[in-house]
This record gives sequence, structure tokens and C-alpha cells, in this order.
Amino acid sequence: MGGPLSIGVIGVGTISRQYFEHFPKLPNLRLVAVADLDRERASAVAAEQGVEGASVDELLAHPGVDAVLNLTIPQAHAEVALRALDAGKHVYGEKPLALTTAEAAPILRRAEGFGLRVGSAPDTVLGTGIQTARALLDDGRIGVPVGASVAWSAPGHELWHAAPAFYYQPGGGPLFDMGPYYLTSLVTFFGPVVRVSGATSRSSRKRTVASGPLAGTVLPVDVDTHVTAILEHASGVISTVTVSFEVWATLTPKFEVYGTAGTLEVPDPNMFSETVQLATADDREFRDVPVAAGYQDAGRGYGLSDLARAIETDRPHRASGELAFHVLEIMEAVTRAGAEHTVVPLTSSVARPEPVPSGARPESW
Repeated sequence: MGGPLSIGVIGVGTISRQYFEHFPKLPNLRLVAVADLDRERASAVAAEQGVEGASVDELLAHPGVDAVLNLTIPQAHAEVALRALDAGKHVYGEKPLALTTAEAAPILRRAEGFGLRVGSAPDTVLGTGIQTARALLDDGRIGVPVGASVAWSAPGHELWHAAPAFYYQPGGGPLFDMGPYYLTSLVTFFGPVVRVSGATSRSSRKRTVASGPLAGTVLPVDVDTHVTAILEHASGVISTVTVSFEVWATLTPKFEVYGTAGTLEVPDPNMFSETVQLATADDREFRDVPVAAGYQDAGRGYGLSDLARAIETDRPHRASGELAFHVLEIMEAVTRAGAEHTVVPLTSSVARPEPVPSGARPESW
């Protein structure tokens, strides 16, 4: 590659701040320009970051941009990704990869045809939390994995987000919003899923924006807000997943993995570096486990940095479009299983990404 990968960001909403915070720690990335449908907002962010502010069309045509970081709303993910690829840019986007697998498939085909890379969040799985848990699994510390249990819940994002409408539209809801963190971790741990079953529902509770300029606005709800799924992995592991925007309070564990010789308490996969706990058949008390793998002190942007290093070293990148496509198909299948009360087989598969060794930094490993 011969130098840092030059990045243009499309969409400078709330999540972009986390990426901008970590770019200075990633010397193999260089922020060049930002764009947004709100040109004034793009100009203000550009001034803050000391880069060019542009329209979306101008950024896509920018000769100095190697890769587009797509931080638009989910409904625009596929369109922006395809336009970036057509412009000859690599693309890395926020989750989900697209609203449907039918939208997502052309992204992967076009990237392959053009010899370009597609990456996708979540890259939280590359941090020390999930990677340490994976290292313990791979080392046999809980014996042979048998099952996993996920339970994530909240009352609803309208209680804190200033513009939460998209969370209740296709591409949102607890499954598409929070599901990717857990599903990507489960595939990283146990490999691809071959079939799913599940049930979904939504309450009649009125969703009202609690703060900001839209406070008091009632939101239409066009997605299910409580989802429970059973995932059957090709490896034989069975994962149960419940995600919900309907829970006011809970004591339910978020993420546990069960094996023939112990249990792992897995940290929140929406975070990068929380502590893993282990209980074994010989010592059934949960104890903290020292960091054993993963990018140290990671944050959003590390998946893009890993992609840049993979281009330079001609290896697969970890937060890949193929992994995001498989996770998208899982979510699509769970939605269909809930609607049709049936078991849904998956058609896609994906290899487990390479582990991240302890102490790795994306620009040098």
C-alpha cells in the first residue's frame, strides 16, 4: 500500500465521534475528508478534524480517498457501499451490512469483481474481551463447548437518543441493532450457523422521544421489539439468544458459554476490553482471567485499521463483509422463523476469522 490508507467518512452522526476519537491511535489510517447529507454539519466536523468537508458526490469522486467509512443510517448502507465500490474505493461500514441479504449480495460480488475490500462492524470482537474468551475456548479451558446463552435487553433507545426513529424501522430493532455484536461473537467462537428457529413479538407500548429537539414525538414501530432465537452451529454448539427493547430491569446474565469442563462469563461484546471470567468443573467460583489475546486498548476503527494492514500484507481481514453477510442472514432467518413459526436453514457459511494474538497492534501485525 505504501503508506496509510486514506479514509473518507460518509455520515458524521453520533457514532462517528467514536471513530474520530481513535483515529489518532491508528497510524495506518489517515482521515482525509468527511461528508454528510447535512452539508453544514459536515463542514463543522471537517473543521474540528482539520480535514476537507465535502458533499457525498464530491467525497466519492475524491482522488485522495482510498476507502470509504460508511456511517450512514442502515437504510442507506447498501446504496453508499455500492457507490463507493463503483468509485474504486474500499468500503467499511457500520452494521448491518445491508437491510437484507438480497441487498448485501451485490456488494460482495462487486467488491470481488473490482478487487476491492468490504469490511463491516462490529469490530468490538477484535478487542481483548472477546479475543481472550476465544483464546480460552480454543485452549480447551472449558472442555468441549456445548452451548451459549445470550440475553441483552433495554427499555428502548428513545429514552436516551435524540433521534431514535430509525431504531424502530427495518434495519433497527433489538435484533439488527444489538444482535450483530452477539452473533458476530458467537460465529467467532463456534463457527457458522446452519439453521435457526425462534419467536418474535412487539408490545403496544407507545414509544416517545424523551429528550432533545424531538422530545415528545411518538415513534411508529415497524419492527419486532422482543426476539428469542435458537442457533445451531455447524460445530454442534447450540446458542440461545434473546434481545429486547421491552425490559425495564433484569438480573439475567448477558453472555455465558457452557462446556464439558466449565463456564465462561463473556464480557459485553458492545465493548472492547472488559474482563472475562471463568468457572471450571474443579472450581465452580467465577474468577477473573488475565488478558490473553486481542488488540489492546481498542476502539471503533480498529476493524478498518485491520483491513488496511490486511491489504498491505495480502491476507484476509477479520471484520469482513463475508462475516457480516452471514450474520445478516442469521438475523433475516430469525425474523422469518418468528413470523412463520418454522426452522429456517441458512445458505451462507463463513470461516472463523483468524484470532488476534495478545499485544497485537493492527498497523504492525
